[in-house]
Parts: sequence; C-alpha cells; structure tokens
Amino acid sequence: MTEVHGRIWLTKNGRNFLGHGRIELLRHIGETRSIAEAARIMKMSYKSAWDAVDAMNRTFGVLLVERVSGGKGGGGSKLTEEAVRLISAFRKIEAEHDEFLSKLSEAIRDSLDPA
Repeated sequence: MTEVHGRIWLTKNGRNFLGHGRIELLRHIGETRSIAEAARIMKMSYKSAWDAVDAMNRTFGVLLVERVSGGKGGGGSKLTEEAVRLISAFRKIEAEHDEFLSKLSEAIRDSLDPA
C-alpha cells in the first residue's frame, strides 16, 4: 500500500530551529527539569542536547529553557512559558500535517497501487 510520509521543521530567517526531535527534547526537559536527564532519555549526549537548546534559544530569539538555581532540591532547568506555548503550537501543526498526509495517501492510493 502506497503512503505519503513527511516531517515538519519550523524555520526562522532560513534556519531550521524546531522539529519533532527538538520538541521531544523540550518536553523531556519540562518533565525532568534537567537537560542531562532529557538527553539520557533521548539517547543523546549532554553536549548535543545543550547545543540544540542553545540553537533554539538563539534562533527563536526568546529564551525557551532557563536554568534554575540550586537550593534544597538542587539546580536544574525549566521551560519558559514561551516554550510551553511553542510545544503546544507545534503539536497542532504536526497533527494538521499528519491529517494532510493521510488524506493525500488516500487520494493517491487508487492511482499508484496496482489493481
């Protein structure tokens, strides 16, 4: 059965800055309050995770992840309100994209799949 697949990347000033993987990284940072733990969950190095966060912050122009000072529970990281909004918006875009691809797959099936 023929199907159409694709991924969404958001760009700003011609630079990719946000896709499914980076959304997952942000989501894990929000859940764990730790870039290091989010990196471990995603099976990536801390440096790669930090570089991705830094690139998103710089390209988007707004802080998405901020450091939390130590204290009783220790330090960590947390998502800004802007990051939470961005995750929600990306999920909606991704859902619309998936629906479009599903409809496109249905439309081309009759013409591409053998009888």
